Amino acid sequence: MMARNLLYAQSGGVTAVINASAAGVIATAREAGGRIGRVLAARNGILGVLREALVDTADISADDLARLRCTPGGAFGSCRFDLDPEERNPAQYDRLFAVLAAHDIGFFLYNGGNGSMETCRQIQAAARDRGYPLTVVGVPKTIDNDIVHTDCCPGFGSAAKYLATSVREVGLDLNAMTTTGGRAFVLEVMGRNAGWLAAACALAADSPDCAPHIILLPEVPFDEVPFMTRVRETVERLGSCAIVVAEGLRGTDGQILSMQAQHPKGYVQLGGAGEAIADRIHSELGYKVHYAVADYLQRAARHLASRTDTNQAFAVGKAAVRRALAGEGGVIGIKRLSGRPYRWRTIQVAFEKVANLERTLPPDFIAADGLGVTDDFRNWCRPLIAGEDLPPFVDGLPDYLHLQLPLLARLLPEYEP
Repeated sequence: MMARNLLYAQSGGVTAVINASAAGVIATAREAGGRIGRVLAARNGILGVLREALVDTADISADDLARLRCTPGGAFGSCRFDLDPEERNPAQYDRLFAVLAAHDIGFFLYNGGNGSMETCRQIQAAARDRGYPLTVVGVPKTIDNDIVHTDCCPGFGSAAKYLATSVREVGLDLNAMTTTGGRAFVLEVMGRNAGWLAAACALAADSPDCAPHIILLPEVPFDEVPFMTRVRETVERLGSCAIVVAEGLRGTDGQILSMQAQHPKGYVQLGGAGEAIADRIHSELGYKVHYAVADYLQRAARHLASRTDTNQAFAVGKAAVRRALAGEGGVIGIKRLSGRPYRWRTIQVAFEKVANLERTLPPDFIAADGLGVTDDFRNWCRPLIAGEDLPPFVDGLPDYLHLQLPLLARLLPEYEP
């Protein structure tokens, strides 16, 4: 009996190390000794599966596989697309399983966040109901670090390292340019409901007077009065104040402070919290204020990746293949064994315990005044940004891989979800 094929896909917002997970999947599948047939990848996540837009990773050389491990973004393309419940759209699942059957897929590995783990759960349940032999494994990634039942999420450590480095550097700039009039700097980082990235910026400060001086978390309702008091006190003492704000910051009324747009399906595109805070500081206190939005930079900064993060991303890809071969579906997680020295291993968690759930900062990680984080958080976070894993450089710039794999010939009629 011929070995069945494995299909890998990427989903959601990409990270600096998601392709390290892809490299872990491909390398481990190649070492499977004939237990896996071809290793295919879908273009643009589950949309690519439905559209039968598939590539064969056999065309990736060993040298390019090493470069893939060091390349940011999603080499196979990502998507933000959720499957409907099967009872509402059975035709969608008919198409999905027609594609899987046409390409003899026996293993499906989906690299994404908590929403993607719900997609995994839906596909595994549908396969079971249809009697289709398929093992589904969720490969975690998200810079938001909000997947439950895992110590951390691949992608977070590198984004945290980039942001903390940026805040430390801008703090030195602020110190150099301080004037008698006072000034402030506001950095807006990602974080819709969970403030892990904003909190990570606290690692930049190696003394109480170093940036960042204030961190505004989505877990803590924004109260302007104590905030302005802290800004004024900091500027009077130091001449400047550096503030980090999560994009999902909410007021005491529970409303999002700023958003760009609301899409028809209810998804809110956030953005503008940093500018809103900067405007309030200038209007209330009269300081000169600059603001910046980290946006895609924080998740694309592979040139400053954390070695811990890269190793974990590669490891969850490897573990996903091993679990798939054992017929064990579920989400690959990371378990912390000790903090000093930092030791960890991969674990497996049921889809139902992860899908569509969100982990926010626990109270013991948030400072009592709500304007920063505790030492418990700093001690938890430091190992995740440890070590450097530089990509190769050519002519002064990172030498990233640009995959251009041809699509496999379609075996089914065209389809548009």
